[in-house]
Amino acid sequence: MYKLTYFDITALGEPIRLILTYGKMEFEDNRVTFEEWPMVKLNMPFGQVPVLEHDGKVMNQSLAICRYLAKLTKLDGSSDWENLEIDAAAETISDLRTKIGLFYYEKDSLVKEAKKKEVFEEILPFYLEKIEAQIQKNEGHLACKKLTWADFYLIGILDYVNMMLDVDLAEKYPGIKIIQDKLLDIDDIKNWFDEHPRMERKKE
Repeated sequence: MYKLTYFDITALGEPIRLILTYGKMEFEDNRVTFEEWPMVKLNMPFGQVPVLEHDGKVMNQSLAICRYLAKLTKLDGSSDWENLEIDAAAETISDLRTKIGLFYYEKDSLVKEAKKKEVFEEILPFYLEKIEAQIQKNEGHLACKKLTWADFYLIGILDYVNMMLDVDLAEKYPGIKIIQDKLLDIDDIKNWFDEHPRMERKKE
């Protein structure tokens, strides 16, 4: 059985949980509190989570874990080029999440306000216009005109991104809503979302 260690939030752990759930792969959802983290961190590769364990092996890095599980759950591509397309889509979403995080976690209030302005006026329009076009081109998916782990990555971190931005991107961008609805049409995924709380949006 797999064991996933992450915090008791969605964020980078949620795409992995969704892929495991989609594949009907039994796993231990080990959720660490922030109080427990300093001690747990000592035993984590590079002091990071999420971490996936299986048969005595331990591996970190969320995108790498998603990519590995995608092969086991048939959410990868059917050719090297398709896998490149999927990887590029997922890593683009990851880049966007990182840029948003630089604003959200900034401690200096003046710098944070400037970063927030950049995010809402430059970064989001630039990325989301292209992402929406990509979804339209791929007939309601991020890549390859079919359901792939990139779709799960997008919807998995969407809750976290929405919390940082204090918006619901699925309400504002129809392509994202299409992918979200497609995943919610999968019974196991809908049940997962119904049974696990989302992160609360916090107004700045």
